[in-house]
Amino acid sequence: MRRLLHTSLLLCIGHAATAAEPGVPASLKPSIVRLNSTMQSWNSGQPWEKAAPASRRALAAIVAPQQVLTTSEMVADATNLELESADGTRFAPAKVIAVDYEANLALLGPASPEDAAKLFENTQALAIADPPSIGQALDIYQLEDNGVELRTNGTLQSIDVAANFLPGHNFLTYLVKASMQSAASSFTVPVFQHGKLAGVLASYNSKDQLCEVVATDIVARFIKAATAGPYVGFPSLGVAVARTEDPSFRQWLKLPDDQGGIYISSVRKRGAAATAGVKKGDVLLAIDGHAIDRRGYYQHANYGSLGWGHLVRGEHAIGDIITLSLMRDGKLLDVKATLIREEESSKLVPNHTFDKAPNYLVKGGFIFQELTLPMLQAFGDEWKSRAPLKLLDVYENPEKYQERAERIVFLSGVIPTPATVGYDTLRNLVVRKVNGKEIRDMKSLIAAFKSNLNALHSIEFDEENFTVYLDESVSSTVDSQLLKRGIPQLSRAQ
Repeated sequence: MRRLLHTSLLLCIGHAATAAEPGVPASLKPSIVRLNSTMQSWNSGQPWEKAAPASRRALAAIVAPQQVLTTSEMVADATNLELESADGTRFAPAKVIAVDYEANLALLGPASPEDAAKLFENTQALAIADPPSIGQALDIYQLEDNGVELRTNGTLQSIDVAANFLPGHNFLTYLVKASMQSAASSFTVPVFQHGKLAGVLASYNSKDQLCEVVATDIVARFIKAATAGPYVGFPSLGVAVARTEDPSFRQWLKLPDDQGGIYISSVRKRGAAATAGVKKGDVLLAIDGHAIDRRGYYQHANYGSLGWGHLVRGEHAIGDIITLSLMRDGKLLDVKATLIREEESSKLVPNHTFDKAPNYLVKGGFIFQELTLPMLQAFGDEWKSRAPLKLLDVYENPEKYQERAERIVFLSGVIPTPATVGYDTLRNLVVRKVNGKEIRDMKSLIAAFKSNLNALHSIEFDEENFTVYLDESVSSTVDSQLLKRGIPQLSRAQ
């Protein structure tokens, strides 16, 4: 599924705007604004500077007085956000009221009351639609620069939980069959049913003419939470799971043929499951009495077969207590888990670092960083096979490392200097110790170097117990030269 990167991606041949159905306003422009975003992420190879800026244009739905809904992709690393009236005559700087990168939703409003009065004059907030059923029609709304409205009729083909922005964060998603047109401001657009907001377009595959849409249930819950006060987000259980379809695997787990369940392959430290006493190797059979099959699906009253994650993230809020039915060593047991939100900053390898400058250290030409998912993704579309095996292992098996570190520090690159002679080709090595001190995060790395001034530094890596040595006097001279050559600061540890 290709993401909507800019309007030129919408290249399939579409049809003209359809006439409004009975009871639906002839024009939806009073409930729509354009959103212009300028964003600038940090350079993964040179973390002291930012990459080139990029811009996006989208349509946002007015969901409350002077508040509009869009995707979090529109605000990620944004340096400037601007609201524009549907007719293109009025503008106002925007601010983020709430953002959820996991659910791919953001609520925005005007930065100042003075700008808001004119921009939202004669506008009307949208009502939220009832959740649709498979086979029903949905309208994908686009608006050309000249004011022509395009309503592409699509059919809701299937409903499931899926990740439409950040890997591993699955939320209720509609798959809509529709032939969209190339149009302005279409990075993301609202989706309607009977003139009410039914979802937000997350991506579009022009080849298969399939749209991924953030579902009504998730949109409604996000708006309610975001407008009620400080936004706290969706809960998580804090486990990784695997299917139990393989007969040999099931026999090893002591699962009867008529029993479903999914294998808990890891339990994240300090997560809801870990606090409740869930262990790696348990089999999750049911949540609140909803049986989970061997593929990880349960039967939803309205949507039919859905991924089990919706029982946690789609049906509950932070602080709710759920019952987990488990099998451990062939024995049945129930545990109560209090749901919490797992913050990205608490993860060994964060899924994103939006709106936050990366931590790093440049020492004598060695560049050290903390591992994140975006750094792995920098290896290209095939990053899961192209990224270094050690770094992939950290990402895929965090339980092996979470006791020894809060964040994984690695050598991301080397600047050729007199201090790094012979080490020029080293990169992507996980740091274990510096000067005999265990490295738990960037702050501990910086402290370890400072503890051994006027001496020879030893840097131990995980890979084959490999150690390199760095002369402090030479590296200090190099550091002074690097600051003069344009690196604004040699370290950041927030």
